[in-house]
Amino acid sequence: MKTFKAFALPLLALFFLSSCVSVRVVADYDREVDFKDYKTYAFYKTGIDKAQISDLDKRRILKAIEAEMGAKGFVKSQNPDILVSIFTKEREQVDVYNNNFGWGWGWGWGGWYNPWVWGPGWGWGGAWGPNVSTRTQGSLYIDLIDAETKQLVWQGRGVGTLNNTSNVEKKEERIREFVSQILEKYPPIQELAAN
Repeated sequence: MKTFKAFALPLLALFFLSSCVSVRVVADYDREVDFKDYKTYAFYKTGIDKAQISDLDKRRILKAIEAEMGAKGFVKSQNPDILVSIFTKEREQVDVYNNNFGWGWGWGWGGWYNPWVWGPGWGWGGAWGPNVSTRTQGSLYIDLIDAETKQLVWQGRGVGTLNNTSNVEKKEERIREFVSQILEKYPPIQELAAN
């Protein structure tokens, strides 16, 4: 049993950690908009001020957005084609894992030979009960708003586990990952293929 646990636990931890690292992204857009017309952008201060996160994290997000927009050929402007806004949501995710599984050696009632006898033997069993863990599930929304009409034309949302860490470098890396994967969906592929 110890050999099984020693082998299985690292595999389970690796699977759990790898599933927490990914960012699930969805995007929505206005099909009537020609996204090729957008070349310049500015941040929409009114929307950004409403985001309920620390000013430090806001600056980190905006810096990551600037890098991604620049990589896409956008130029920051006082007279922009689109306005970029953000907002966030977070919730506590509780995971319960039942550890009552596996074959092993131990003391207990029964066995295949006599279920009414107390003693040692091989049997079905495992840990003493459920294992509970909590993590913070966060959503980052990036909105692109037509500067002239003030209408939302594109929205990307990334959902993933936030790193609850005091390590600033890891936090910045996670924010860059969220922003990069969200803006990877811009511009919409269908819109470009149709034009």
